[in-house]
Order: sequence, then structure tokens, then C-alpha cells
Amino acid sequence: MASFSLVHGAWHGGWAWDRVRGELETRGHDVAAPDLPCDDVSSGIADYARCVAPADVAVGHSLGGLTIARVDARVRVYLCALVPGVDDSDAFVSGFGGSRTRDELGRSYYPDPADGARELQYPDGALELARRLRPQAPIPFQPELPSGRSVYVVCTRDAAIAPDWQRRAAAAIGAEVVELDAGHSPMLTHAPELADLLERYAAS
Repeated sequence: MASFSLVHGAWHGGWAWDRVRGELETRGHDVAAPDLPCDDVSSGIADYARCVAPADVAVGHSLGGLTIARVDARVRVYLCALVPGVDDSDAFVSGFGGSRTRDELGRSYYPDPADGARELQYPDGALELARRLRPQAPIPFQPELPSGRSVYVVCTRDAAIAPDWQRRAAAAIGAEVVELDAGHSPMLTHAPELADLLERYAAS
């Protein structure tokens, strides 16, 4: 049995990992998928990391990549994720975020859940999940490069974070690269394949 900490990205909650969590738990693994305080403007990455349990494998999706760099883990898996210390000024695909706005606290959010589902490449029929998206407070650039063993899962059909940027980020931290034929939300669209991949790294 291995332990996994699954860290969601911007606007989400631990619920985003339910499909992958179910796959891993069925196989006998211990899985944590916490809700990060992403809607709290007084919380930063250090606060996020304190919500995440140490694990054999820590997985960070999208913005969650900044958090897992500070989590105690034997292997860190960056899933189409931002990486501390890597310039993200050209990370995003042109047009991504055009449907979002900001509230009076500066938090970004999707006024229409359907736009969130489309931009984040949810599977068909997942609008109810998009209704659970929360506002995301601004997070400053994290200058330090992560250390330790890293794996980067490049999602080759990602319409949010450019796949070419993902490959450059992986190279910047010396991560092993795995390519997945998926969009930006593989935890929703490719749960069995993702669970297979994570289980493999837990055993290696």
C-alpha cells in the first residue's frame, strides 16, 4: 500500500480528485485530497501546503504544482502544472481565462459554470462539477525551484497551460516526462489511466 496526496488546482476543491481517489482506494492505497483555502485572500502557498499530508506521492494539478513543491513526498508529480521558479508569463494558451472575471477582493472566478467547464476541458455532462468551482485568490510568483524526485505529466491537448511550456518546465527541474493524450482536467477525463501512472511511480 502507498500513500498519495492529491492537490487540486485553482478554483477547485478536493472533489476534483474523486474519480482518481476512488481508483486508488479500490487498489488498497491511502489517499488524501484536501480542500485548499484558495478563496481566502489571506492565505498563500505556505498555508496551502500545511493542508497537505506527507505522502509517498504528492500530485499537483495546475496551480497545485506550486503547493506540492513544499510537501514532504518521496515523488512529486506535476500534472499539467505550474512549477515554482519557472517563468509562467507565457505558460497559458492564448484566450484562456477570457470568460473569467474578478470580484471586489481580486479573486478570479467564472460567472457562468458552463464557461468554466469549457475552458478547463471538463468531460461532457460535468456541468454540475463546474458549479462547485470557487473564487481563486491571487498567488504571487514563487521564485524557488523545487528539489527532489519529480515527474511531469504533460497533457498534450491542454488548452489552458501550453504543452510546450509544460515540457520546458519539466526540463527546468530535471523531471522525468510522461505525455498523456488529455486536456487540462485529466483527473476527470482519464482517471483510470492517471491512477495507473501514479501507482507505477509509487512502486518505483
